[in-house]
Amino acid sequence: MPAPALHREPIDKSLLAQLHQLLGDRLSTATAVCDHHGKDESYHAPHSPDAVAFAHSTEEVSAIVKLCSDHKTPVIAFGTGTSLEGQVAALAGGVCIDLSQMNQILRVNVEDLDAVVQAGVTRKQLNEYLRDTGLFFPIDPGADASLGGMAATRASGTNAVRYGTMRENVLALTVVLADGRVIRTARRARKSAAGYDLTRLFVGSEGTLGIITEVTVRLYGIPDAISAAVCDFPTIEDAVNSVILTIQNGVPVARIELLDAAQMAAINNYSKLNHKVAPTLFFEFHGSPAGVAEQAETVKAIASEHGGNEFRWATTSEERSKLWQARHDAYYAALAQRPGSKGWATDVCVPISRLAECISETKRDLASSPVPSALVGHVGDGNFHLVFMIDPQQPEEIAEAGRLNDRMVARALAMEGTSTGEHGVGYGKMDFLVSEHGEALSVMRSIKSALDPDNIMNPGKIVRM
Repeated sequence: MPAPALHREPIDKSLLAQLHQLLGDRLSTATAVCDHHGKDESYHAPHSPDAVAFAHSTEEVSAIVKLCSDHKTPVIAFGTGTSLEGQVAALAGGVCIDLSQMNQILRVNVEDLDAVVQAGVTRKQLNEYLRDTGLFFPIDPGADASLGGMAATRASGTNAVRYGTMRENVLALTVVLADGRVIRTARRARKSAAGYDLTRLFVGSEGTLGIITEVTVRLYGIPDAISAAVCDFPTIEDAVNSVILTIQNGVPVARIELLDAAQMAAINNYSKLNHKVAPTLFFEFHGSPAGVAEQAETVKAIASEHGGNEFRWATTSEERSKLWQARHDAYYAALAQRPGSKGWATDVCVPISRLAECISETKRDLASSPVPSALVGHVGDGNFHLVFMIDPQQPEEIAEAGRLNDRMVARALAMEGTSTGEHGVGYGKMDFLVSEHGEALSVMRSIKSALDPDNIMNPGKIVRM
């Protein structure tokens, strides 16, 4: 998907002088620094900002945005740069605000099961801090992303089937608006009927409506027992049908991850594992010892009905860590299968009753394509991902990956699904929103115009202005 054509003005020297006065050496115009902040983990072409501002507080972010607003200069928020649809690309230049140094855990309310953190705190940092409290934060997109970035992209991950996504686990936000105003979207109460739900408005807005500087998140008690297992199947349809029946039977499984044969071969090589190269499900069960045993027995029986082989268990924390690290490294494992390739990662999500059909039709497309690919999925909630291992020097491969991606998204939309379950829109999937949302897209555009009339907040993302 080509980047939207946006006009790029040279940055005003007086703005740079004012920012330098505010930040000192925490303002950089160095080429290497700007280039680093203009790219993410995706195949999308990088677009570097003109300057990078390293903020330390909400007040500094507000001051930076006010200055940029006065000069009508674009502002792009940056967390860890792990997004996958070009969200951090500075398509019109401007100032990137790096929030990574805003990494303070401000408060943990153990009795209320919540925490207030600055936007630069990463999920691993928070869980390390919580280790002795008996609590944990469950949203796990694989990358050690920042909590602010995860909220901005409505991230989810392997635990979403049980614990939900960032949408369900963000209680409140502190946000800097396009004119520099600072708002808090909610209190810490678990429910409220007071006014518009601004928290949900900013979760998933990808920095196009404001910059998230603080996040209040839900926490959960660490389960008494955790067990993980691997089971391979004769076909991908068998594996997916096992997942569907597991969910329909109400089994509160914590994780169900699907990996196709190509992906299993890749992680065996990359992570030094010895699993069978076949469509495979990774499971994890949380609860009391008796509850975990009951869940496991139910799922084993369902898997057996669909041709699943014997469960291979990972019961110690070390074994589970190795298993899930291999799953999280799936993207890099796939690229290692074709040295020098670039990854084109994409995802869709469909109602779970249509999941087997959607994956089967997608796999038939892939079987007749010369571009290598691998499939993984958070299939417990109907979400699956593809990564195409493309040669960036071969335009025909890029075109073929684009064709396959278009077909997969169209198929998901026809099944009443969505063009992206968790990667977000950025500029990579903007055009699909017309088919997905219809007239509702004009409402999104109206919201954007009301909150950001000069279109300085991450322009060229989600909606065309």
